[in-house]
Amino acid sequence: MANIARSPFALATLLFLVTTVAGSALRAQPAKQAIAHRGASGYAPEHTPAAYTLAMEQKADFVEPDLAVTKDNVLICLHDDTLERTTNIADVFPDRPSASVRTRQPGRHWLANDFTIAEIKRLDAGGWFKPELAGQRIQTFQEAIDLVRGKAGLYPELKSPELYKSRGVDQVKLFVDVIRRNGLEKPASLRTTPVIIQSFDEDAIRRVAADLPTIPRVFLTSKDEDVTEARIRELARFATGIAPEKAVIARHPELVGRAHAAGLTVTSWTFSATEKTSFPSVRDEMSHFLYTLGIDALFTNNPDQFPRRP
Repeated sequence: MANIARSPFALATLLFLVTTVAGSALRAQPAKQAIAHRGASGYAPEHTPAAYTLAMEQKADFVEPDLAVTKDNVLICLHDDTLERTTNIADVFPDRPSASVRTRQPGRHWLANDFTIAEIKRLDAGGWFKPELAGQRIQTFQEAIDLVRGKAGLYPELKSPELYKSRGVDQVKLFVDVIRRNGLEKPASLRTTPVIIQSFDEDAIRRVAADLPTIPRVFLTSKDEDVTEARIRELARFATGIAPEKAVIARHPELVGRAHAAGLTVTSWTFSATEKTSFPSVRDEMSHFLYTLGIDALFTNNPDQFPRRP
């Protein structure tokens, strides 16, 4: 080493090699990813074509379709199990509320699974958000695929598999069938339209791991017990990533390193400009989780505020 230090040419060569290797390592780090939560839902009615289109215009890496199932077994993009919060179903079908619906909200409820896709297509899914957006419709998962494919990734969530199971509906199989029918699990398709599946339901993630092994799988959680070292090792057997709620990560920032060591990506949720936090802005909050705590991706209602770095 002493001889190298005495030779200006050798030293320059060494510095060049070190700089090149360091630069290559930096470039090899995967870019942080913005997932449009229910589309660009901070600016347009969630899960509508308007929200998904705006998300892509705002350069989101992924659009997130939550998936529910209609009475005639069609996967639709809907966050809630019921339709009354984001549509005018109470006006269109006032005499058909569902019986014995378990929900945190009081009042009458209309389960999506009690209505056919033709009936659901009659509903206005935009007027509740802004009057000028009236006329937006609930999308089928197939329509969402057709809209997003080739322009961004798809990050669907299997909502309430147990609810559908109790009604004799295999939501996971319906999902797997749509993915296969569109060839979305094939490597060539994944290069142009990445797909990642997520769920709070462990059994659903395990089934997708077996049925669609090429599709990355993320386990959602809001529980501290899911981020222990032992639990993370267990999750790594069937999942490719973990997505704790941001409060869980804030309480256990060390989980990011543990998950990465186990080969899991770390995603978090949900980052919104309308939520009051201790950060000056949602951009600052996202930056903290991405670049200080080191998570890989996050769900945001405001894709335009995502803090990208060169």
